[in-house]
Amino acid sequence: MVDMTDRAGQRSPLAMVVLALLEEAPMHPYRMHELIQERGKSSVVNVAQRNSVYQTISRLVRAGLVEIDSTSREEGRPERVVYRSSQAGKDALRAWLEGMLSTPATEFPEFPAAVSFMMLLAPREVTKLLSLRREALADKLEAASRARGAALAMGLPRLFLLEDEYREAMLRAELGWLDRTLDELRTGTLTWSRAWIRKVAAEAERAMGEKPTKRRR
Repeated sequence: MVDMTDRAGQRSPLAMVVLALLEEAPMHPYRMHELIQERGKSSVVNVAQRNSVYQTISRLVRAGLVEIDSTSREEGRPERVVYRSSQAGKDALRAWLEGMLSTPATEFPEFPAAVSFMMLLAPREVTKLLSLRREALADKLEAASRARGAALAMGLPRLFLLEDEYREAMLRAELGWLDRTLDELRTGTLTWSRAWIRKVAAEAERAMGEKPTKRRR
């Protein structure tokens, strides 16, 4: 039995994709990397470095989720290893999919973190930076919509493009938020100064200091 509390057996988007590909057939890591690129999955998992696939497979092998299917060697070339998922790997893939689909994960993307401290910059500077982000996201949305439309026109079923639909929906939601925020920044509805921030911080600290504490028994 595989210990799923072990770090080697912990789920990740790339580990899930590797196990999903091995559901199709035993496969060499190089072929996995090719399929991830060909099928556009590189937009949902980071495989900029091909070594990341090899590292993920090594981790899954240590966890007992993936095992060697066959090996071969050509003269003058390194040994070629083909992998398959174990029964534990098949069970883990199902459990991961159920968890990922049903339960929102606690994730820490960098943009919300930057937004939480954007008041350290001047409102005019934030307006400029968010405007640049909006332009980039609009271009990204246009390209994504065009690519998905082309795939549908070629006869690819919508089922295989649902992650693209989701990403487009998220882009539209962020663009809507950016438009509202930029409008408030430009009209002055949303503004700040260092003096105002210091005042708010001081008032918050004073309020926390005045908050009654529970009497110990």
